[in-house]
Amino acid sequence: MTKAMKPVRSLARVLMSGIFVASGIRQLRNPEHFTEHAKPVTDHITSLLERTGGPVPGNAETLVRTNGAVHVVGGLLLATGHLTRPASLMLAASLVPTTAAGHPFWTYDDPAARTNHQVHFMKNLGLIGGLLLAAADTQGRPSLRWRAGHRIGHSRRSVQRAVRTARRETRLAVRTAAAARRLPG
Repeated sequence: MTKAMKPVRSLARVLMSGIFVASGIRQLRNPEHFTEHAKPVTDHITSLLERTGGPVPGNAETLVRTNGAVHVVGGLLLATGHLTRPASLMLAASLVPTTAAGHPFWTYDDPAARTNHQVHFMKNLGLIGGLLLAAADTQGRPSLRWRAGHRIGHSRRSVQRAVRTARRETRLAVRTAAAARRLPG
């Protein structure tokens, strides 16, 4: 990783995380404000969970608070550079229902309200894109896939060297034994 990229990554993470920490705190402090907009999405999520047999949260307010906690924790992890890849994925996943609940621009008849929500919807899509980039960023280090492949290749070469050495040692032992049998006495 180049030294110039580290401050850029850090600044980008802090800038991206700010909106999540701020909105998460608002959701935790005043979930009632968000519950009305979230209700159609939370009802849908609850019915999906009921059908799959998963644990079902109590109500829309509980889901709003949970989403707020995810935003605060994920935003702080992203800002501090700890567990940035899982935090980015967690935030991106939580932003999908948040965007659908908070900015359903297609339901508005008023052109000004429709445009406003469409802008916020597109902004959230941009945030999801940035979060996916952050989730894929290995910070200049080789990816897990590359490291695993490299380790497998290294192990394969080590085994091949050991096999060649064993064959060479075997041939040497056979020659030595044959030479010893030919010696008189």
